[in-house]
Amino acid sequence: MGSEPRVGVLLLQLGTPDEPTAPAVRRYLEQFLRDRRVVDLSRAIWLPILYLRVLRTRPAQSARLYAKIWTAAGSPLAVITNAQATGLAARLDGVVPGRVRVAVGMRYGNPSIASAIEALAGAGCDRILAFPMYPQYAGATTGSSLEEFSTLIARRRVVPSVRVVPPYFEDEAYLGALETVARTALGDWRPDHALVSFHGIPQRYATRGDPYPEHCHVTARALIARMGWAADMTTVSFQSLFGREEWLRPYTNETLTALARRRIGRLAVVCPGFTADCLETLEEMGMTNRELYEHAGGGEYRLVPCLNDHPAWLDAMAAITTRELQGWI
Repeated sequence: MGSEPRVGVLLLQLGTPDEPTAPAVRRYLEQFLRDRRVVDLSRAIWLPILYLRVLRTRPAQSARLYAKIWTAAGSPLAVITNAQATGLAARLDGVVPGRVRVAVGMRYGNPSIASAIEALAGAGCDRILAFPMYPQYAGATTGSSLEEFSTLIARRRVVPSVRVVPPYFEDEAYLGALETVARTALGDWRPDHALVSFHGIPQRYATRGDPYPEHCHVTARALIARMGWAADMTTVSFQSLFGREEWLRPYTNETLTALARRRIGRLAVVCPGFTADCLETLEEMGMTNRELYEHAGGGEYRLVPCLNDHPAWLDAMAAITTRELQGWI
């Protein structure tokens, strides 16, 4: 195969606006909320709601939230995902120097999945491993990203060979990284209760066969066992609700209010479904829900960072990638 990179690894992430402004957020939300895997309602019903109501008010509201977490380098999700790609590339280069190129593709926003595929093709990659940054499978995240990836790949005149990292919600490397990050963040601080919060999906999606809630509970049980937390001192909940229909329960905000009323002294909060800190972790869990918990009478609240570019997670990413590339490198 020569010394030039011939194998591409494409990190598939959900996405982020280009900047924390209402116009940028509107472009992002329009792309996101038009996705049939995200909102599967009839277009005749949903599109008027989207354009006449949601996109008239939500962009400005969300832009204010993004502004609270934006950094000098840009969106935290984009910055962290790029750092993950850099760290993974360095580790793979130590195994097979010059043979693997790593790129980032956002399902919504930039850099797009299309641009990432072009970058890998331009680097001479004729084999691509798609690595979704969603440990637990959901049709609205993994399914949507892989559908977009597959559609774009199939349109190419020369279609590369493709592999996909399967859901890794119970992978030992992933679970080990979760444990390491949590133990590093908490140190000797012992919580009286631990809340494990995942992004929610409509209950209807799960009823129709989406395995996401089962994957979340498997991850939560494994992490709880690794941390040595007793079952009666842990709660699993689901956050980031959107719309009026029933979503997976219990809801994180309601759970936090109930825990606060129990006067929990020390509460640890972990969000294992997010591989990189983003609006839902930094603002929703780190600011809004923290304030909700404290105002309801709760005690000390500690939010564990996401996996981000912690060396343990970069090592885990390299282990997963190397396993899935067997026979290619």
